[in-house]
Amino acid sequence: MRKIHPAWYAFGVTFLTLAASAGYRSAPSVLIIPLQDAFGWSRSTIAAAISINTLLFGLTAPFAAALMERFTVRKVVMSALTTVGIGSISTIFITRPWHLMLLWGVVVGIGTGSMALVFAANIANRWFIAKKGLVIGILTAASATGQLIFLPSLSTLAIHHGWKSVGLTVGLASLSLVPLIYLFLKESPQSIGAAPFGAPADWSAPVQVKRNAAKEALNALREGSKQRDFWYITLSFLVCGLSTSGLVGTHFIPASHDHGMSEVTAASLLALIGVFDVVGTIFSGYLTDRIDPRKLLFFYYFLRGLSLFLLPSILFSTLHASTLVFIIFYGLDWVATVPPTIVLCRTILGPERATVIYGWVFAAHQIGGSVAALGAALLRVKFGNYAVAFYIAGILCLGASYIVLQIGKKRTTEPARV
Repeated sequence: MRKIHPAWYAFGVTFLTLAASAGYRSAPSVLIIPLQDAFGWSRSTIAAAISINTLLFGLTAPFAAALMERFTVRKVVMSALTTVGIGSISTIFITRPWHLMLLWGVVVGIGTGSMALVFAANIANRWFIAKKGLVIGILTAASATGQLIFLPSLSTLAIHHGWKSVGLTVGLASLSLVPLIYLFLKESPQSIGAAPFGAPADWSAPVQVKRNAAKEALNALREGSKQRDFWYITLSFLVCGLSTSGLVGTHFIPASHDHGMSEVTAASLLALIGVFDVVGTIFSGYLTDRIDPRKLLFFYYFLRGLSLFLLPSILFSTLHASTLVFIIFYGLDWVATVPPTIVLCRTILGPERATVIYGWVFAAHQIGGSVAALGAALLRVKFGNYAVAFYIAGILCLGASYIVLQIGKKRTTEPARV
């Protein structure tokens, strides 16, 4: 029987951690209505905390990527899980909006930002040479898997046991993962005398970065910002965050509630997006190994834009076939952008800085999400519904589909590969 390559053990631990961490990302959308009912806070006030969380979730990523290179992945991820656990449990004591902004916005935002997709990118870059696109696709889909598990259960907890039960559940789940990382996640192939999966016979390990983590992150940004392709990728991924986690991920449940749909039903539909997200993202990883990633991104953004134009007309108080069609279609496209984006990032400054560069691109993703989380709430207050927010996001997605075709356009006509 062939021995299982140790890369797949690192992959398995990472998948479980990212799947569980989806609970931390799912909780804010579940809490909007319960917090509104419990404290009488406006949606824009609650959305401000979510916006801070989303923003710090992204801005922490490049520094976390550099810290992983400097202090090891295990230490950074364990610290992040502990931070999320303490921050989530502490939310049961909140009585003022600024308490929510501090704990769920700042503390949990920094904690989750220290893991997330930079964790997935780091593991994929360290442990895999072959099948990298597929691995990134599956690890990206881990969040959707967790979303499928957590969203309905957290919504049910909030309704039947109060909103505080959500903070307790997320906090305890986070802390329970710390021993898993400590015991089972190895730092790198060379730390156990192995080579990455699919490495050629003459493979040699890259030199580990020992420079100041903050300086390394800022140097990567400075070098990357000199290149036009970096900005094309960054702008397109900003639109990705705006149109997914910031808009639909945060406001789909409140928007459905506005149309008379129950919170549990809306949460279940959002979780169902996660089911098709798993399929779409894994298939996107598979395609990224075979097709020019720029072409994939064009189709993803273009089709997402069209679907957002349709969303305001298919939200009903009860479940309709058109709503399910949107769920399936949008779910397949949700984070399918991640594998081709990570592969393109490796062409900016080379593989030795690929994870840090992706950290900055991911920061832009979360800036877009932060803008949408707060902006959509403000538009809803002004116009009484979310239609304008959905239309704006649709237009921006169509613009992003054009931008991605400009990546590397004047340098080469070959597929952007690593």
